[in-house]
Amino acid sequence: MTSRGAGTALSRKNYRLSTEPEKSKVAGIVNSRLLNDYLHRVFSSADGNQPAAAYRKHLTFQNLQEHLDRLLAEENGSEESQDQLPEGRLGPSTVVLDHTSGFEGLLLVDDDLLGVIGHSNFGSIRATTCVYKGKWIYEVLISSQGLMQIGWCTLNCRFNQEEGVGDTPDSYAYDGNRVRKWNVTTTNYGKSWAAGDIVSCLIDLEEGTIAFCLNGISLGTAFDNITRGAGMAYFPAISLSFKESVAFNFGSRPLRYPVEGYRPLQDPPVADLVKARKLLGFLKNVIHIGIDVTEGKLVEKDASMWQLQGEPTVLITLAHIFNYFSPLMCKVYLVEDVLMTFLLSILERGGAVEAHPLIQQLLDLMWLLMEEYEVHECLKQLLMSLLRAYRFSPIIPDLGLQIHYLRLTIAVLKHEKSRKYLLSNVLFDVLRSVVFFYIKSPLRVEEAGLQELIPTTWWPNRFTKEGKESKEVKEESAEERLRRRAYERGCQRLKKRIEVVEGLQVQILKLLLNNKDRGGGEASRYIFLNKFRKFLQENASNRGNLTVLCPPEYMVCFLHRLIAALRFFWDGHKVKAPAALSSEEAYVPPQLFYNGKVDYFDLQRLGGLLSHLKKTLKDDLAAKANVLIDPAELQAVTMDDLDEDEESATSAAQSQRPSATLAIGGALARPGWLSSPTLGRANRFLSTAAVSLMNPRRPLGTLEKVKVRTLSVEQRTEEDIEGSHGNEGLLLGRPPEEPDQPITENSLLEILDGIVMMYNLSVHQQLGKMVGVSDDVNEYAMALKDTEEKISRCPKRRRDIHEELLKSQKVFSEKLNHLSRRLAWINVTIYSKEKMQDIYWLLRVCIRTIEHGDRTGSLFAFMPEFYLSVAMNSYSALKNYFSPVNSMEELPGYEETLMRLAAILAKHFADSRIVGTDIRDSLMQALASYVCYPHSLRAVERIPEEQRISMMKNLLAPYEQRPWAQTNWILVRLWRGCGFGYRYTRLPHLLKTKPEDASLPSLQKPCPSTLLQRHMADLLRSDRDLAPSFLNSVLNQLNWAFSEFIGMIQEIQQAAERLERNFVDSRQLKVCATCFDLSVSLLRVLEMTVTLAPEIFLDWNRPSSELLLRRLAQLLNQVLNRVTAERNLFDRVVNLRLPGLESVDHYPILVAVTGILVRLLVDTDAQGAERATAVLLADPCFQLRSIQYLLGHAEPAAMAAAASATEKRHFSLSTYTEYISAEELSKVDKMLSHLSEESKQAAATTLPTSEEDLCPICYAHPISAIFRPCSHKSCKACINQHLMNNKDCFFCKATITGVDDFTKPASS
Repeated sequence: MTSRGAGTALSRKNYRLSTEPEKSKVAGIVNSRLLNDYLHRVFSSADGNQPAAAYRKHLTFQNLQEHLDRLLAEENGSEESQDQLPEGRLGPSTVVLDHTSGFEGLLLVDDDLLGVIGHSNFGSIRATTCVYKGKWIYEVLISSQGLMQIGWCTLNCRFNQEEGVGDTPDSYAYDGNRVRKWNVTTTNYGKSWAAGDIVSCLIDLEEGTIAFCLNGISLGTAFDNITRGAGMAYFPAISLSFKESVAFNFGSRPLRYPVEGYRPLQDPPVADLVKARKLLGFLKNVIHIGIDVTEGKLVEKDASMWQLQGEPTVLITLAHIFNYFSPLMCKVYLVEDVLMTFLLSILERGGAVEAHPLIQQLLDLMWLLMEEYEVHECLKQLLMSLLRAYRFSPIIPDLGLQIHYLRLTIAVLKHEKSRKYLLSNVLFDVLRSVVFFYIKSPLRVEEAGLQELIPTTWWPNRFTKEGKESKEVKEESAEERLRRRAYERGCQRLKKRIEVVEGLQVQILKLLLNNKDRGGGEASRYIFLNKFRKFLQENASNRGNLTVLCPPEYMVCFLHRLIAALRFFWDGHKVKAPAALSSEEAYVPPQLFYNGKVDYFDLQRLGGLLSHLKKTLKDDLAAKANVLIDPAELQAVTMDDLDEDEESATSAAQSQRPSATLAIGGALARPGWLSSPTLGRANRFLSTAAVSLMNPRRPLGTLEKVKVRTLSVEQRTEEDIEGSHGNEGLLLGRPPEEPDQPITENSLLEILDGIVMMYNLSVHQQLGKMVGVSDDVNEYAMALKDTEEKISRCPKRRRDIHEELLKSQKVFSEKLNHLSRRLAWINVTIYSKEKMQDIYWLLRVCIRTIEHGDRTGSLFAFMPEFYLSVAMNSYSALKNYFSPVNSMEELPGYEETLMRLAAILAKHFADSRIVGTDIRDSLMQALASYVCYPHSLRAVERIPEEQRISMMKNLLAPYEQRPWAQTNWILVRLWRGCGFGYRYTRLPHLLKTKPEDASLPSLQKPCPSTLLQRHMADLLRSDRDLAPSFLNSVLNQLNWAFSEFIGMIQEIQQAAERLERNFVDSRQLKVCATCFDLSVSLLRVLEMTVTLAPEIFLDWNRPSSELLLRRLAQLLNQVLNRVTAERNLFDRVVNLRLPGLESVDHYPILVAVTGILVRLLVDTDAQGAERATAVLLADPCFQLRSIQYLLGHAEPAAMAAAASATEKRHFSLSTYTEYISAEELSKVDKMLSHLSEESKQAAATTLPTSEEDLCPICYAHPISAIFRPCSHKSCKACINQHLMNNKDCFFCKATITGVDDFTKPASS
């Protein structure tokens, strides 16, 4: 390595000069007097008093080592006496968790035996050392804020899966999750803890007390008068539930919050500390003192600008210091206490990190003068200490602590050699480096100083009783406006502070993505790429294995910082290569998905599994993309599938023995992503069910054969990624549809692809989860408003009620103050405008990627499913999660983006290239949600006409063999607002009973689309085959749904009538309500069809129209009879008002049926009405009273009964005047009088028919058809319906070749 100043290369051997014969030559560079002065100044004794020159021993490099030995031994004599165990403690001097016998339940323990993760209901573990006298302390770093009990226990305490530390006598615990203390009984104590807090556990065996501190703030004495005496010694212990994780510090590292008078359980390495501090003092002296050779004197130098300038005297002096210093720097305690503190002090002077080159110089020195393994260990410990410090620092108003640690991290990573070592071996392998990109959110607002930062709180107050934002925005009062503005100013102040931290985090990523530092091997970016891909693989393939997963809250922050860094490099490349795309036009080219250069692990592709696609599409790959699949590889793929099957079989066999599966669980859990903050390299799996695991009969190495595919990315070089002369790297196999223009550097495309995958893995769920805080604010705001209204209405004489209401008001106000400050933090870190723009950018990247992929025809099947998922989810996040703070309409190009996404949904929800049922369902649901809202429905109407028509055609495909309920719902949404009495947002009968349901997304205001209705009408009219197949499937499903519904309400009614008190299963109620809703929506689709294209039923020149009309009439009569019969089953179940069956009522189903009947009988020409009337009256199930019921006309018998006893009011459409217009009601009247008249005439003209002349199938109609060739007979309705599904005769099973009209001979 070349030193900075001189051009001379210094090999490691140079600094051993002090023990070789040519020392005099070296000393000759500076004269011996000057050297003597220099060495005495550098190696002055601890008290700093140098003996007078006359008494000083003459120092040269020959006797320097002996002088150093003497200096370092000066104070060590006194320390040796401290090596004996102090009184009051029993057990090993190195304190760790007792992984051999001191635990209960299933636990994962880190390799350093200080971190633990709960893996069962309530596991417990204690330490190896106990105390019986004196005052002791240990710290616990809280990594997850769930259910844990931390404290002390004795050897006699027996724990199990229900009872842990604090649940038995002689065990004492603090639980910050429930804010309680435990010792058999429990009482309130302390404050709530959050991930990133440090709990100090103190025991004073002189006074007999136990106390706890949270982040150094005492929570007060928790227990006094604890049991002491012979045989009573207390162990540190913890019980924690599933997934919870902590790390202990018994004293192996400096305590974060030491308490005076209390000793850590493990003694600090005092002798080494003294030595290290002295050596550091000598090192500082070297930096401060320079030798002016020309003047022959020593000079003071500015330490911050110090450089190693190849001066042999200085170098040899440093070599002597490092000879002693290097071995000490491999110890965690010393790195944290001595080295980290020193490096932080250099940066404390402020200014940019670049203004402190001294840290770079020191790192150069370390690489030069320390053995390689020492530098590696030292850097690893330094970064781990930094990470711990960053993660477990309390939040203070200016985030000063976090900024401090991030600055030092940047300074270390600026050093190229250190950066590459840390990237290759530490950042993603041992550490959770993504923690550096996380900003934790404070649970306890007061301590984080948010009260000072945001002194005035405010919350939206625009809510109506239903909880929906009120339409007319009330003018806010002057006082409210002032409060809101003060709150917004506070939020701005907070935002500025958080942006400083985010800027530093992006700076770290920019260092890791540097692709110009090719000195000594690969550039950092390519090392990062390979590690990043592996990180994604672990999070994608271990979705169920919690210990491996990176917590979603870290992922959200990492995603935003990575987008910022990526766009910085992307636009930087555009400046250098103007032909390339800017980051605003970024997308992932389709060849990445099939050329095998990027590993997608086992993620599902749109067309199914990769191995299947390679076999079926190999010809297309060769023709379009010039990618040849090696036949041997295809063979290997199929063999690979077999291996997987065998392995899953063997692992299934192993799972018969619990110990084997647990061991595998432990081996799979790569500890790099442990939620435990100790960041140990491997973790042990502890289980009381299988203790034998701790000494497995076979080495753990063999367990690695569990199928975790080795990543090809590990071996990739820069050339493989970026490509070079004639080699396209990642972009190999460009399809002809893809423009031949440079996009950006290939490595950035892979990072972009990884960002999309990250969003899909856990970012979206986390964005949805954090909305909960703003929901809480709304709920409390409503409760407060309600309470204030009650206070204003409270009569003065009721002082007691008034006081209770005032107490409630105070509680709600305090809670709102707290939540509104917390919400400010969340809005800045998660839902700010900049974060929204990131997610919007990601949505547009996905849209462009899907459009480019779609153009490649069959090769589109290679695209991973997550691109479509992210396109849908990111739009949903922008619409639902960011909306209260920022409006989506303000985003640039918003309308166009909405339309492009609509085109994707419309095209791909029925795309045959997409085979996964889940992704198809998601596309269908996204389209259904799209047509619910006016602005997105208009976007669907703006897509090209042929795409709209194609979408409608797909929606009208027959309902068999596909998820028809969703498509039916989409059609209903397009119609809602046009049907008979179908303008309601919420079911009329529910308005009175469940006002709080108003916020449901399904209760959007009707927004019908006449354009799409017109397309539907054209398609049904023009395509002679489409209409019958579609309508028959709708009628079949209606028949099924309504029959199921009736069957279920019969069961519910029987259950309700039984004398013994029994409950109807809520799932059954849910299914019942769903069948009812399906019946209503299918009836609405029939109403829509009858209205838009009545000729399908009434133009009997069409081959199937008469049959369709008969089927329709039959089903309508069935529904009417079931729902309208007096005191029938339907009535009784509706009156039970069961929870879950709220939507089941007369109104929704009867208005749908009425709509169809009115359209057929009133709103049509005379011929049509005549045909419809004839078919309706001819149906044997037709009853006029069902039609009379609609207008509340009861039967005469019922009228008489009503006169004697005032019965409940009858259902009548005329009572729903808000929902049904007068015109619609008059049409129903007209229909009723028309049917009454027609049925009288029909009754008068119908001749009595003998039984032999009736159809032997339905016994309702006279025989009117004869079958060829067998001459059996039935009515036309029965045979036509039968021939739709079956060509065999009812009676003899002969195949029917034709059907002729049959008229009875006149003679008989």
